[in-house]
Amino acid sequence: MTVRRRAVIAAGIGGAGLLRVSLSSPPGSRRFYLLATGLAGAWAAGALGSGALPFGRPEGQRQARGHGVAVAVLTGAGAFGLCYGAARIARQLPTLDRAIRGALRYEQHGSTPAVVLIASANAVAEELFFRGALWALVADSQPVVTTALAYAAATAATGNPALVLAGAATSVLFGLQRRTSGSAIAPALSHLTWSLLMLRYLPPVFRPPGEPGS
Repeated sequence: MTVRRRAVIAAGIGGAGLLRVSLSSPPGSRRFYLLATGLAGAWAAGALGSGALPFGRPEGQRQARGHGVAVAVLTGAGAFGLCYGAARIARQLPTLDRAIRGALRYEQHGSTPAVVLIASANAVAEELFFRGALWALVADSQPVVTTALAYAAATAATGNPALVLAGAATSVLFGLQRRTSGSAIAPALSHLTWSLLMLRYLPPVFRPPGEPGS
C-alpha cells in the first residue's frame, strides 16, 4: 500500500469519527472546540501527509490570478444561493428543519468568532484532502463522483440528513471546479466563501420569530 493511500485512508476514517463526535458535543463547550479543531487538523494532516498537492494551474492555462480568485469566490457565492434557497424550502419539512437547526445550534449558542475560525479552517482543510489528496488517489476513476461520494459518506457519520445533502451537492460542484481549474485552491476558496456566507445568513432564517436577528 502506498504512502498516499495509507494517509488518505487513515485521515478519512479519523476525520469521519471526529466529525461525528464533534457534532455530538454540547454547543459552546470546550470539547466541541477541541474536537472541531482536531478535525481540521486531521483533514490537513491527511492531505499534506499524502504527498505533493496540486496547488498550481494546469499547464497551458493562462488565467490571471485575480480572475481565478474572483471565479472561485463567485462559485462559492452561487453554491450558497442554491443552499440558502433549498434551506428555506426545507423549513417546511420537519425532518430537514430539525436537522438544519441541529447543525446551526453551534453558531447560535457558541462563540461566533471561534465558530467562524473553525469553520473556515475546516473548509480549506476538507478541500485540500478531498479535492487534493483523495482526488490524486482516484484520478483515474471518476474523481468528481468518487470524491463527492466519499465526502457524503464522511458527513453521513453525523446522522444529519441536511449535512449529507448539502455536502453531496457542494462536493459535486467543487469537484467540477477542481477538474476545470486543475488545482485544489479554487475549490478551497469556493468552500470557504460558501461556509462564511452560510454562517452569516442562514442562522437568522431558523431563529424563532421575535428573537433578535430573526
